[in-house]
Amino acid sequence: MNSRALLVSAVFVCAPFAVMAQTTDNTATDAIPSYHYGMPLHVGKIIALSEPDTLDCKVVTAKMQYIDEQSGQPAELAYRKLSDACTYQN
Repeated sequence: MNSRALLVSAVFVCAPFAVMAQTTDNTATDAIPSYHYGMPLHVGKIIALSEPDTLDCKVVTAKMQYIDEQSGQPAELAYRKLSDACTYQN
């Protein structure tokens, strides 16, 4: 019985750490709208494309800065893509 109580208490103590480990840091893209399939884009001119540096071939969240064709104002959009590292790996 004592080992069962110890196991249950260990689960409750470790549970918050598991939740914290699963949360992602999206502070850079929280204010930037994310692209979704079928979303109308009015890109007049692309100003910059950026993505996080990584040596691994994986999906990353990239950012596009552009001039909106309809309003003429600068805008930003976050989107998911394969990292540039995938281009250089076999």
